[in-house]
Amino acid sequence: MHALKANVRKGHLVVEQAIDLPEGTELELTIADPGDDLDDSERAELHAALSKAWDTARLGKGHPATALLSKLRSRK
Repeated sequence: MHALKANVRKGHLVVEQAIDLPEGTELELTIADPGDDLDDSERAELHAALSKAWDTARLGKGHPATALLSKLRSRK
């Protein structure tokens, strides 16, 4: 699989390069994710927190997501 770059112009996708695909080929498009604004230190901190959270969950010490969502929704 190869990637194509396209721009949106007046509501239409415009591909700047020639495309060697058979007529009628269907393509599935996704929006390119530009990533985040984390620097190396922030990314290391995030990964450490995720690793700790995963360890907690594996030990069965986590909380169900439904309980957290319910608590957050009750704050309105």
